[in-house]
Amino acid sequence: MDSHGHNEQRVVWAVVATDIGPLLLAATREGLVNVVFHASDAVRDRAVERLASRLGGEPVEAPNSPLLAEAIRQVEAYFAGERHDFELPLDWSLISGFNRQVLRELATGVPFGSVVGYGDLAGRVGQPGAAQAVGTAMGANPLPVVVPCHRVVERDGGIGGFGGGLETKRRLLALEGVLPEPLF
Repeated sequence: MDSHGHNEQRVVWAVVATDIGPLLLAATREGLVNVVFHASDAVRDRAVERLASRLGGEPVEAPNSPLLAEAIRQVEAYFAGERHDFELPLDWSLISGFNRQVLRELATGVPFGSVVGYGDLAGRVGQPGAAQAVGTAMGANPLPVVVPCHRVVERDGGIGGFGGGLETKRRLLALEGVLPEPLF
């Protein structure tokens, strides 16, 4: 507990260079808690502030932290084409309710190299007809790439939206062999 009687969560973070740009990875003792796309200085600073306000304490940049080491290793292996599944402890504390339920199903039920429709995913969690709510859950995903919201697409074959940008989504799907590599 901190001096005000609040439970404080130790949060460590690091920025990792990837084929889709810098990713901020943040972890607690429970596991990986946040992945943030396009982690420029300004984006990184806003993400760290959000983590501080949501989890308490001051997040610490610690690229050599044992709490981050395995996450960094697995993310790098994924982008090198050497890993298809993430086997990491995840801290789900930034998301709850329906959104958490949908993301947990996505994490365990939609493997590398496959896609699922928003409506299909809604049905898998017992909420047929909640495709829009699934889209909202994807947009709220605090763990993109590791919890693969890029694998959720429109039922008519459209790529759908993506918090990291459509080009990032295309590149992730190409990495997984779902889409062809861009020509340029």
